[in-house]
Amino acid sequence: MNDIEARTIKKVMVRLVPFLMLCYFVAYLDRVNVGFAKLQMNAALGLSDTVYAFGAGLFFIAYFFLEVPSNLALHRFGARLWIARIMLSWGFISLLFAFIQPISDTIGVSNQTTFYTLRFLLGVCEAGFYPGVIFYLTLWFPAVYRARVVAFFMLAIPFSSVVGAPISGALLNISAAGLHGWQWLFILEALPSVVLALVVVFYLTDRPSQAAWLQKDEINWLEKSIEQEQQSKLSAGHGHIGIKEFVSDPRMLICSFVYFCLNAANYGVAFFLPTIVKGFGASNFETGVLAAVPFVFGAIGMVLLCRNSDRTLKRREHVAFALLLAGLGVGGAGLVSAPVLVLALLCVGQIGCSAMPPLLWPIPTAFLTGASAAGGIAAINSVGNLSGFVGPYVMGYLKDLTGNFTTGLLVLGGCALVGAVVTLFIKQAPAVGTTGLAQPESTH
Repeated sequence: MNDIEARTIKKVMVRLVPFLMLCYFVAYLDRVNVGFAKLQMNAALGLSDTVYAFGAGLFFIAYFFLEVPSNLALHRFGARLWIARIMLSWGFISLLFAFIQPISDTIGVSNQTTFYTLRFLLGVCEAGFYPGVIFYLTLWFPAVYRARVVAFFMLAIPFSSVVGAPISGALLNISAAGLHGWQWLFILEALPSVVLALVVVFYLTDRPSQAAWLQKDEINWLEKSIEQEQQSKLSAGHGHIGIKEFVSDPRMLICSFVYFCLNAANYGVAFFLPTIVKGFGASNFETGVLAAVPFVFGAIGMVLLCRNSDRTLKRREHVAFALLLAGLGVGGAGLVSAPVLVLALLCVGQIGCSAMPPLLWPIPTAFLTGASAAGGIAAINSVGNLSGFVGPYVMGYLKDLTGNFTTGLLVLGGCALVGAVVTLFIKQAPAVGTTGLAQPESTH
């Protein structure tokens, strides 16, 4: 690494990654805090576990339909304005969850219908944020840095749980102004999104050429490096990804399926983790603290595995290993009953769940460019996130059917193990300093 490369990457890292982490921290907290609200909300609104799980998953149905259009809009209008729009709208919708009962009474519908509608609208508003940031990072970081950069960005997920879980648990104990704890949870955790939306407009820079905080030689080096990668991808035959190309390209389909398997286990557990921990006999605050523990291990495992992935460039092996950990941890938690063992196995599973996404994304970004990268990343993410509906619904339905989480955890762990096996069909292929899915033999 030469001096100008080191200077440029350090500046870009310091300028963009911590702020994007903060934004995703808030986004993920607003997405999954419903798991803590459930501890009081279900009884207050008369919702069953199946109804709750169905509503929680509706977020991802909206994600599926709108993620690609949203990411293409980001590519057209720029990350600064589009990410601000996303954050402002999802903050407003998240706040409305605190008022499900009065909204239902006013418009004359059931609490269940209002809950379903707000979860769907939350997905509409947030669609495009995560893949948009992944695409945005490809404009600022050469391929060889992307696994570790995406890992740092995605540390916001375990951090949001490590920090947010105890806070969410504590907020459940608030009762003021005629509102209960679960309502205050939604209100107080929605406000940071609205504030950050305004900050995004003034802080983010759309492209390196607009970065007043970089020196001219640093801008030139960064633009040249990214452009060389784009040209290499194009010369290797990596170009436009439309619907036809997506469904006929095994690289895209395998990435989508593997991500689907991971998210089934990830979100299936995430939306019910507070309920599982509460079942240990813990108080609201203790539930928040204990529910944060798996994400501490997830954060550590994510950084170590992604650093090693960038060092060795063995993307496939690391993705498979992460899915194996997820499957064994989540499935194993369904086979034991002692709280300590359940929590320990969920820690193992969370290492895999946290590490797998940043390990996966360098694969498709190795063969996608420009608008195709924006659309392709969003397509993989939207298809993969459909299991964000399936996983929680399976957990909720099986919980109501059997009275416990054993069967649900075994099913979700099995999904992750299937993903680990399918990952073995990904073959390494040289692509601009990273790896991708293998091309036909004639292209090697």
